[in-house]
Amino acid sequence: MASFTLYTDGGADPNPGPGGWGVVVIEDDSGAIRELSGADPKTTNNRMELTAAVRGLESLPAGSRVTVFTDSKYLQKGVTEWLAGWIARGWKRKTGELQNEDLWREMAAVIRRHDLTWKWLKGHAGHKHNERADQLATLATRRGRGTAEAAEPEPPRTPADAEVFLRVAGGPAGGVWAALVRHGLGERTLSGRAAGSANALDVAGATAALESLPEGLTVDVWSGSDYLRNGAREWLPAWRRRGWTTASGEPVQNRAGWERLERELGKREVRWPKIRPGDGLEEFKRVASALARARAGQPPLAD
Repeated sequence: MASFTLYTDGGADPNPGPGGWGVVVIEDDSGAIRELSGADPKTTNNRMELTAAVRGLESLPAGSRVTVFTDSKYLQKGVTEWLAGWIARGWKRKTGELQNEDLWREMAAVIRRHDLTWKWLKGHAGHKHNERADQLATLATRRGRGTAEAAEPEPPRTPADAEVFLRVAGGPAGGVWAALVRHGLGERTLSGRAAGSANALDVAGATAALESLPEGLTVDVWSGSDYLRNGAREWLPAWRRRGWTTASGEPVQNRAGWERLERELGKREVRWPKIRPGDGLEEFKRVASALARARAGQPPLAD
């Protein structure tokens, strides 16, 4: 049985108002850590505390043994003391309306999938994982408010050995992808066609670009696709552990493409930097030209 520890936090500022939630997920056997967060422009402290726990548990394979740490008595007591009574009374409190019924229903469904232990800890007391969950929630709140301080500064990166700039175009039935691949003092454009959605094209294009590079390199892949970036950085290990199913038990879309990409990721250190205004502007102009040629059935221009 897989074993995990979750640290969850959430809040709104003001309450009610813009809010955010954060989760630190630790795989107990390996010590691997990943982070989840999200924002809501109009919410409450309690809704964000609940959302953090639900989303964190949803991200784990069914049947996991999980210890959840929270600094919210509302969440901890709600799950361990009050929830069974609310369900028995048809989702009603003894007196008054049950607040956040939608999220409590989600919680009731997700906790049936795991072997859970709930622990309360005092917030802002110096526990690094709880502090990090709070930081994630705060940053998400700022994103929801749209403040300039929302973006968390990224640590400086060492230069990559190679870079890939990727764009796709198509519809549900398929389309084309194009990539500018830069390695050492040289660069070239690649393009190809693939069946499936734009998501499938992103996976196919990234895979082909990586296959064109030697093994053992550090590669930065620049793409506007959150599906590609999040899948490669966060979702792949969980999909594999669950037998290529999502947290809700559905088959993973584009599985064959993801398996092929996963093999290439294992041969290189691949990083997925976020695109900000001005990042790779000239490179993406050239990728757009290659994409137009691919749509017209023309080969890439010789570099």
